[in-house]
Formats: sequence, structure tokens, C-alpha cells
Amino acid sequence: MKKNYKKILAFGVTTMMLFSSCKKFLDVQPEDKVLENQVFTSKTGIQTALNGLYINLAKADLYGENLTLSTVDILAQRYNVPSTHRLYKIASYAYTDAPATTAFDAIWTQAYSNILNVNTFLENMEKYSGVLDTKTEAQFKGEAMAMRALLHLDLLRLFGPKYSSADSTKQSIPYYENSQTKINPLLPANQVMQKILNDLLRAEILLKDDPIITSGVNLPAANADIDFVKNSRNYRLNYYAVKGLEARTYLYKGDKVSALAAAKLVIQQSDKFKWTTTTNALSEKVNPDRVFSTEMIFGIMNTQLYNNYLSIFDPAVSDANILAPAAARLTAVFESNESDYRYNLNWQIPATGIKSYRTFYKYADIVDKTKNFRFTIPLLKISEMYYIAAECEPLAADGINQLNVVRFNRGLTNLAVTVNVNTELQKEYQKEFFGEGQLFYYYKRRNVSSVGNGTGSGNITIIPVVPLPLSESQYR
Repeated sequence: MKKNYKKILAFGVTTMMLFSSCKKFLDVQPEDKVLENQVFTSKTGIQTALNGLYINLAKADLYGENLTLSTVDILAQRYNVPSTHRLYKIASYAYTDAPATTAFDAIWTQAYSNILNVNTFLENMEKYSGVLDTKTEAQFKGEAMAMRALLHLDLLRLFGPKYSSADSTKQSIPYYENSQTKINPLLPANQVMQKILNDLLRAEILLKDDPIITSGVNLPAANADIDFVKNSRNYRLNYYAVKGLEARTYLYKGDKVSALAAAKLVIQQSDKFKWTTTTNALSEKVNPDRVFSTEMIFGIMNTQLYNNYLSIFDPAVSDANILAPAAARLTAVFESNESDYRYNLNWQIPATGIKSYRTFYKYADIVDKTKNFRFTIPLLKISEMYYIAAECEPLAADGINQLNVVRFNRGLTNLAVTVNVNTELQKEYQKEFFGEGQLFYYYKRRNVSSVGNGTGSGNITIIPVVPLPLSESQYR
């Protein structure tokens, strides 16, 4: 991470304290008008406020851990979490017991706190319109609106009903589009879905002049000054990230035609989101890019990532606390194929002998501290666009061809076009998204009711709908 980018991160944290400092998002009081004026009457202040929104996404309660590294992946039975493990209640779907209650309350509260901050930002952008040039102002508004959609989508996917024709009218979550601290009603899931899509479509229009369209991701050179508007666009909710979120949202809704169109638009820009190289996957032993950051359409930088790794995945963590798969289950997921880049790069038996089974190295630090991809957690990758296309192609053979593009770029051989696309797609989701939090949502959307128990013994019935936290339901 660049030194000057760290300064921006620190400044962003300070600025966001103007927006949110209370325990529950509904308790947040209007910001001091003098400080508000100082922030939103300067270009630097607005940039810092927007950056603060991204910093909040990277907190452990959200995408810094719960929605990527730990809680949601535990729900997908990724890891061996026996009854002696500290997180067993989460793995066994004991949603009303701690630590499950604590984790879900933290996700809910932090997500809606962030949404309130986003709404405050958007309202102040309107109030102080003209401080930025027209294109930059539209870009910043588009990013914030896309963030509001992203957060509501994941709240819906986690706490909402299974989304189908029968369940889409069931009560789900509230949707917040302004900074008023009144309690909004719980909406039917299909109404929340439409609001998410409305925000994404508005964001798409606002981002029509996004620099990524003409200049690509545009990562800065080592120790170069950061251009907040143009650099590192894959760490911001850029135009193609919005189209990717549209594809993800339409698919969750069941609109395969629209999902396919959005996914293919991003796939057409795959030169901007380049596949990881064979050299990186197989030959680089000191500084491998294990997160495949070149493929990332959108991701976050989490300054606590390596501390989180040391407490969750590091081989030195005790068996009662580590998150690691049962050996047989991991082998089955990767079909005993050591050629798979995702397997040989991220899963190793520790050389020290401290563990007899493979542990997860995807988020381990590297030696070269100047690499751009340090501290990175991917939230949307080009591979997912191919998976969405594979599921939505009218012809099954075309779907297999989409899967084969990903498989080729993971060191695997092509599948025959006669195999079942849905069977192979589920295998791909299981391999691809370790530590990225997407598998549980796949199971829920596809109505997969039973999967292999993370302990490695037998199957377990998934309980896909997480109840609203007490901190929310007590107000209802």
C-alpha cells in the first residue's frame, strides 16, 4: 500500500466520525453544521468523506471479515467447525445463540450505519453542488449510490427470504434512501430488489464518464502521487463494478436475460480485468498474488487484513480457533486436482509441521511490502461474470464454454459440452470463492438444502434465512 494512500485512509476515518459515532445507526445525530461546511465546501474534504465510506466497508463487521473471511463462509460449511470450536453455533445454524447473535447484529448494525453515512454524503453532495466539476460530482454520486445498493443487496441475501416466485413477496428488510433516523418499515423482498436495481441503474448513468472506461483500472506506480479520481478504479465502485452488481442482482432476482446482458458487457472488457498468470500461480514463491487482484472488478483494502489472517487462518492458531477445512472435504472440493491454481497456491500443509492438514494462505502477507495487491479482499471478479453467463446462457453447451474459460485460466482442462452445467457450476463456486463470501448466497439462491458438513462427516441441512437481529426486531 502506498504511503500517501495510508494518509488518505487515516484522514477518511477522521472525517467519517462526523457522520457516525454512535452504537446503533438509528441513534446517529445530525452532524455539526460547521464541520459539515468544512468537509463539503472543498474538493479534498469531499474526497476524504467518500474515501471514509470505503474504509467503513473494510471494517471487520462487514467485508473486512464477517461477510468474506469468516461468518458467511462458515454458513456455507467451508471449514471444519466441530462442537469444540468457538464458532460452532454459527456453523450449526444456532442463530439465536452467541456468537451467532453477536456476529449478525454487528453485520446488520454496521451495514445500516454505513447506509446512513452514504445517504448523508449524497444529500450533502446535492446541498453543496458545484464544488466539484460536473463529471467528478456525478462520479462520486454514482459510487455512493452503488455502495447503497451493494449493502442492501447483501443484507437482503443474508436476512431476506429465499428469493423465488413464492417467497419474493415475503417481508424482508428496510430500505433507507435518506438520512432521517426514523425506522423504515420492513418491505417485501421484491420491493427491496427493485430499489436495489433502481440505485444501480442510476449509478450506471452517473458513471457513464468513469475514467475506467477509457483508461482502465489505472493502478499508480510505486511511490507515485495518487489521483483520487482516476487511479485504482477497481478499489472503487466503478462503472463495470456497477454492471457486475447488476448481473449479480438480476440473477438473484431470477431475471436471466438481464443478468446475461450485464455479465457479457463486463466480459467484453476482460482486457481491463486480466486473468492471473501461470507464473504467478505456479512459479512465484515469495510474493504471489493469491487474491488474483488483476481479475478484480471491485475490492477493498483492509489495513487489518494480516492481523485478521493471523487470528483466523494462521497455522499457529489452535484447532479450537482456526478456520481450516477437513482434509477429505478440501480434497473433494478440488477433485484431487493439484493443477488447480486456487488449490496449489492457497492451500498448503505448513512446512513447520505445526499442522498435519492444509491451511489457508490466500490472505497471508508477502515479503515485498510495495506490491499494489497487499491488503486486498476481492468482492467482485471477472470469473463471477463468466459463472453468471454460464448459468444464464439459453444453450447448455454455451454455458459450458463459459465455464471452460475460467477453468482454462485456473490450470484445468476443458469440460465436455455434454456435462450438466449446473452440476459443474456448483463445483466452480465451491472452488473459486474461498474467503470471498459468495458460496452461501449461491446455495440460498439455488435452493440447495443439503451440503457436505464442514466437519467432513456426512451432510448438513442449510438454514438459509438468518433472523433479524434483536437490535432491529425490538424496535418493531
